[in-house]
Amino acid sequence: MRDLTRWCIPVGAWSHYRGGMSHQTESGWDFEPVYGPDRLAGFDPVEKLGAPGEFPFTRGVYPTMYTQRPWTMRQYAGFGTAAESNQRYHQLIDAGTMGLSVAFDLPTQMGYDSDAAIAHGEVGKVGVAIDSIDDMRVLFDRIPLDQVSTSMTINAPGSVLLLLYQLVAEEQGVSGDKLTGTIQNDVLKEYIARGTYIYPPKESLRLISDIFAYCQTELPRWNTISISGYHMAEAGATPAQEIAFTLADGIEYVRAAVAAGLDVDTFAPRLSFFFVSRTTLLEEVAKFRAARRIWAQVMRDEFNAKNPKSLMLRFHTQTAGVQLTAQQPEVNLVRVAIQGLAAVLGGTQSLHTNSYDEAIALPTEKAARLALRTQQVLAYETDVTATVDPFAGSYVVESLTDEVEAAARELMDRVEEFGGAVAAIEKGFQKQEIERSAYRIAQQIDSAERVVVGLNKFKVAEEEPYEPLRVDPAIEAQQVDRLARLRAERDQAAVDKALLELQAAARGSDNCLYPMKEALRARATVGEVSNALREVWGVYVPADTF
Repeated sequence: MRDLTRWCIPVGAWSHYRGGMSHQTESGWDFEPVYGPDRLAGFDPVEKLGAPGEFPFTRGVYPTMYTQRPWTMRQYAGFGTAAESNQRYHQLIDAGTMGLSVAFDLPTQMGYDSDAAIAHGEVGKVGVAIDSIDDMRVLFDRIPLDQVSTSMTINAPGSVLLLLYQLVAEEQGVSGDKLTGTIQNDVLKEYIARGTYIYPPKESLRLISDIFAYCQTELPRWNTISISGYHMAEAGATPAQEIAFTLADGIEYVRAAVAAGLDVDTFAPRLSFFFVSRTTLLEEVAKFRAARRIWAQVMRDEFNAKNPKSLMLRFHTQTAGVQLTAQQPEVNLVRVAIQGLAAVLGGTQSLHTNSYDEAIALPTEKAARLALRTQQVLAYETDVTATVDPFAGSYVVESLTDEVEAAARELMDRVEEFGGAVAAIEKGFQKQEIERSAYRIAQQIDSAERVVVGLNKFKVAEEEPYEPLRVDPAIEAQQVDRLARLRAERDQAAVDKALLELQAAARGSDNCLYPMKEALRARATVGEVSNALREVWGVYVPADTF
């Protein structure tokens, strides 16, 4: 019998073949040139892997995964007015997208109306401007909401946008039990990496628990939260940091809901997650597998969850925008294809592939179509859907899965030493860890130790001209005019009464979403609802971490 251990060559022995290139994982570990069976000594496939669709879900959350149907192709889109975004959604649907994903502009994300002074210059720029039910109605015009799954990337005012969506569905004659989709609703990562928070953590967790309880009754098929590592990764988190801090946030949400009196098996099956997918394919596949394994064990061991669906880490993936370059942007098509492949090999439930021009501006219609076509080629022209978890048993991927899991668990333990995710956030722990990783990566790119094609190596003398999509600055004036008409037409007394009832619920223990829905039905605006809660709960002021 051949001695397979001879494959295990010491690190550095093959360095002369590498041309000086870095062979490190994103998490900073050295790759071995060859992985052999010694790396899996004592490896128990039953304990570590299980079967697909069974605990610990390392191999995927469903037994058949993509062998029966591919992942959901969900392209993130939204810009300008609701009418312009609606046109883009119809283009995507006609091109074969399976689900919608709404991008909101910064004022909407921060709970401000388009006519607020602080919103000037930002209306409709990085997403669609939504001020009221009038805009939401236009956004989903001629889109049957009982036939499409919609994801909304909105956090602090997530409850507001969710209720606007439900109200529009009701106008279409669609009941809540027919609606499917996801609301991001993950404010903890905003304190860590992004910054679109409004209220302090305690009040934010209370509102999230209200959403869990509301959806349990009113929107039973809705994914109530998308606990997100994507933004941390874009800020510089390593794969291990990404899943560690994301799962730590997830634990905090579950604890808050249980403390509010909810049974874990009634809300945990509707939790979902959101991760990045980078070009470092092997470590990304390992990351996704490790995340599933950790979450299943946490839900079983800490929360005593009994429903198998409570143990499943279902996740959406978006390809890594931070890895796209404005230089030679067509090369981004290649990057996105590799990133998308990593997500699929890692077992994602849905996927957004970035457009090649997103390092420059909002994607053009052509670029958005090519991004969707990338997924369609992966699904229908390759064999990645032919078998479940094709890397199972791979020396390198199983080794990396164990390494990512161990590093993530160590970081999660450190979060627990602070007293949980919120306490660690208040001390700046996660933010500082991510900043250190971001600095290390930036140094490697600046020195060309980490090659970025077209940026620090293989550059061209002169870039080809590119005409980006531009948002018409007149959009802001249009939105302001719409708001003025709305305020003139509506029953202001009904709005005022509903907002007072919302504030009473916020001061007490009643679920905030029921009076909030009535305020929005009366045509209260996103900003007015958010301001009503600001008056009761205040706003979060971050601690200085430097």
